[in-house]
Amino acid sequence: MIALPIRKQFTVDEYSRMRESGILTEDDRVELLDGEIYVMSPIGPLHVAIVNKLTRVVSKQLGDSGILSIQNPIRLNRYGEPQPDIAILHPRSDFYTQALATSDDILLLIEVSDTTLEYDREQKLPKYAEAHISEVWIVDVGTQVIEQYTLPVQGVYTQLFKVLFGNTIQATKIANLFFSTDEIF
Repeated sequence: MIALPIRKQFTVDEYSRMRESGILTEDDRVELLDGEIYVMSPIGPLHVAIVNKLTRVVSKQLGDSGILSIQNPIRLNRYGEPQPDIAILHPRSDFYTQALATSDDILLLIEVSDTTLEYDREQKLPKYAEAHISEVWIVDVGTQVIEQYTLPVQGVYTQLFKVLFGNTIQATKIANLFFSTDEIF
């Protein structure tokens, strides 16, 4: 009889205790997805610039219709706590001081992909769909295309709209959020 090793899935509570105890620190670039801790690649200047541009454009248009959360964790489920580049949350007077935002709190998620495109598409996107997050944008820095995913059904986004350079993207749940991609690239 051969005994195969069993993989340990961490819960978000166990993951939180790792941070509280100092096993993981604020300097560790990690996120929890499907109970596994992923070490994220370092953020380079191009990634930073795109996130900063998006932050500026989105914050100007968003006003009080949402809370802009930059590279902060969200709680998807018992085993998932990713850190999207940008999350736009339903407005709340407490600004989520008592608990992390959950999928019900999210109006839009944005992932900036310069070195993480495959991971964002293959690993994170299905988890966002399973959590019923209504809209996710993947900003493909290499091709200067924003992929707009909507209508999650049974863990899959059923609509994909690719917004090419020089064209306008419009959020589906935030009426006043739209801009030309050349403002970002």
